Amino acid sequence: MKRVRVLFGAVAVGVAALVGSPVAAGAAVTTNCSGFLAPGIYGTVVVPAGAACFSDGGVTVRSGLYVRAGATFVLGDEDHPGRNGSILGGVHATSARSVQIHFMTILDGVDIQGGSGPTGGPFGITWNAIEDNYIRGPVTVNGYNGFWMGFIRNTVSGTVTMTNNVLADEDGNEYVSNVIAGNLVCSGNSPAPQIGDSEGSHNLVSGAKVGQCANV
Repeated sequence: MKRVRVLFGAVAVGVAALVGSPVAAGAAVTTNCSGFLAPGIYGTVVVPAGAACFSDGGVTVRSGLYVRAGATFVLGDEDHPGRNGSILGGVHATSARSVQIHFMTILDGVDIQGGSGPTGGPFGITWNAIEDNYIRGPVTVNGYNGFWMGFIRNTVSGTVTMTNNVLADEDGNEYVSNVIAGNLVCSGNSPAPQIGDSEGSHNLVSGAKVGQCANV
């Protein structure tokens, strides 16, 4: 899958539509993002159903990120390292096409439920990439049915639970190179979690590796 991410990684660069502007620090404002999310401080950020929201970073979200059904959210990419900002209030996605978050500090965890199938959206195929983040709180990804999913090089304070994720790619579930202060629990995933072509390493887990993730 690494080759696919490289091929499509530049798509966000050309997105120029600004929908929603930064708000004053502490303001409880909801920003609906469809297009480009400019650097700044936001209250709640919502990606509406079917929309696509892109950001190059420099973003602080104070009251949670919400990705609706059929929507795509992309913040940063693995080829441009450096801290991109923070999301307080957690990441919440329900039946999203793609959730791709890189080099962020995420407080209050990540909860991704369901997906919108392996094709469609701005890239033609769909994938989740939660990579190179500091995450405080539990992480749950359940029932994602995209083309590929990577949970890679994250530092997590909390239990990580990956369940019932059925991916189209033969190495579709790559959960590698994470440092987890908690348990890593996996079941019902197809294909089974693996190193794949990620060039990653086994996860360092202070708690237990349970189920399908016992050997990764």
